[in-house]
Amino acid sequence: MRIKPEQLSVALKKSLAPVYFISGDEPLQLGEIADAIRKAAKKAGFENREILSAETGFEWNQLAFTADSYSLFADKKIIDLRLPSGTPGIEGSKALIAYCERLPEDTILLVTAGKIAGSALKTKWLEALDKKGVVIQVWPLEGNDLIRWLQQRAEQRELRIETEGLRILASRIEGNLLAAAQEIEKLYVLYGTANLSSRQISEAVADSSRYDVFKLMDSVLAGSVGRILKVLSGLRSEGVATPIVLWALTREARVLIKMKLAISQGQNREVVFKNNQIWDKRKQLISNALSQLSDNDLNNILVLSAKADRQIKGQESGDAWETLLALCLLFASAPVMACTG
Repeated sequence: MRIKPEQLSVALKKSLAPVYFISGDEPLQLGEIADAIRKAAKKAGFENREILSAETGFEWNQLAFTADSYSLFADKKIIDLRLPSGTPGIEGSKALIAYCERLPEDTILLVTAGKIAGSALKTKWLEALDKKGVVIQVWPLEGNDLIRWLQQRAEQRELRIETEGLRILASRIEGNLLAAAQEIEKLYVLYGTANLSSRQISEAVADSSRYDVFKLMDSVLAGSVGRILKVLSGLRSEGVATPIVLWALTREARVLIKMKLAISQGQNREVVFKNNQIWDKRKQLISNALSQLSDNDLNNILVLSAKADRQIKGQESGDAWETLLALCLLFASAPVMACTG
C-alpha cells in the first residue's frame, strides 16, 4: 500500500504493517518518518531493534538470519534495514522477495533508502514490499506545501507566524527542511512561544544573514581561531541573542557525545552519520571533531555551557560573550583559560 508522508500518523494509529519502505532525498522528512514508525512499534511492544546496513560487501543472508533469530529479552522486534544506494541489487532483491513470501511473526521490517528511480517502482522486490506493507516516497517540498510544513513545524513549538513571515522564512531556507527546522528552533530560543509578525521574522533572518550561528559552528569544528573571533564578534555586533549562540554550541556538543557513544558500541560510522543527519559537506569537520575531542572535553564544554546559561539569566556574574568565546576555543581545541566553576 502506498501512502503519502502526511497520511502516516493516521495509519499508525489504526495498525502496524509488517513491512515499511521509505525512500527519498529529503533527509529530515526521511528520518522523522522512520522515527515515527520506530516509536509506534516500540509503543506496541517491539522493544528489540536490529540494524542492518546494506553497504558494499553486505551479506544478504543476514536478513533471513536476523528474521529467524530470537531474542532472550523480547519476543517482538524491528529490523532496521538501510539501503544507502537506494536499491538492493540482485541478491538483495531475492532476499527481500523471500522475506515477504515468509513473513516472520512479531517482526517489523523497516527499510529506508535514498531516492529511487521511477523504474524501481515496477521491480518485483518493491512490488513484494508494497503488497505486504506500506511504501512511502518523500519528495522535496515546494510552494504552498512548504508553507504548510513550516506552519505546522512552528506550531509544534507554539509559534504562530504570519503568512508573509512564513514566505520570508521559505525564501531563506530554499527548500532545505533541515535548515528550516534549525531556523524555527532559533526563533523559539529567541522569542519563546509567541505570535510572530513578518517584521520579526525579517529581522531575525537579517540578523543571521551575515554571521550565521551555523557558520560559527563550522569555524569552531574547523579549529579556525581567527574565523571564530571574526564570526563571534559579528554575531555580537549584529545583535544576535546569546541564547541562540549557546543553543548552537550545546546542540553540537550533545550530538558529538551521542555519535561517539554509538561508534564506541560498534555502529558503522556512515550509519551513525546518517542517523544524526551529517551530510557530505560536514562529514570531514565532524570526523575531525570526533577524533580531537575526548569525552572529557565534551563534558567540560557542557559544564561551561551551564555557566554561560547562568550568566545569560543573570544568575552568575561575568560576561556571557566571554564565556561563549571560551566555549568556542575549547571546542576548537585551542588553548583556553576559563573558569568552569
